[in-house]
Amino acid sequence: MHCPICAASCSPLGEVDFNKCCGDGAHTVLPPSGVAISYVLCDQCRFCFAPEFATWSLEHFETKVYNAEYVAVDPDYLDTRPRANANSLLATFGDRGKQLWHLDYGGGRGLLSDLLREKGWRSESYDPFVDRSVSLQGLGPFDLVTAYEVFEHVPDVRRLVADLASLLKPDGVVLFSTLLSDGNLSPGHPLSWWYAAPRNGHISLFSARSLAALGAIEGFSVGSFSQDLHAYWRNIPPWAAHILRRA
Repeated sequence: MHCPICAASCSPLGEVDFNKCCGDGAHTVLPPSGVAISYVLCDQCRFCFAPEFATWSLEHFETKVYNAEYVAVDPDYLDTRPRANANSLLATFGDRGKQLWHLDYGGGRGLLSDLLREKGWRSESYDPFVDRSVSLQGLGPFDLVTAYEVFEHVPDVRRLVADLASLLKPDGVVLFSTLLSDGNLSPGHPLSWWYAAPRNGHISLFSARSLAALGAIEGFSVGSFSQDLHAYWRNIPPWAAHILRRA
């Protein structure tokens, strides 16, 4: 087993039940499935992933993960989270946002973009599950691409970062969220981190080092505003300079 990011060897980390989900009292939401999901950890960049999901199709994910029960394990994804993220973008960019061409990647039904357009933004939404007839080659290039709660759900992370790079202008910025694993995952310790949750679709878990290594494949610099909010860019545009200085 080799790391899909840096190609170093990986070591077994542990197993969790497929129905393990985020939050307290997870197994009171769904009973244990009896299906064990194994995670491995890169010996070099500390990328952690569940190899089983590498071969799953979109249809398989829809049947097993993103089905009618998904709202029970992630009740915020339909409304609360996109509204909070839209408000954060409005507060961060102010009137500058109205001058940008924005894409919300992995935007579900498009609520975040709807809310931004109501405030004068030029915003579009794309989700690989919702917009299957849409070709990425026909989108963009964008000044700003957001990807909230996307990275941890994707089995092919190299393909993800390549797609994001293809959607950006040369001086565009990717703003994304995923919780860093540093201090929570290590060889020889039980896989008890709450964020490792197959039923939520959390199958790719990033250390700061692996996030930087993944971005470097596409020539990205990386900065982190917090443990769960990050940015990729190649060239810093004037409209983002004041923001990226904080990363």
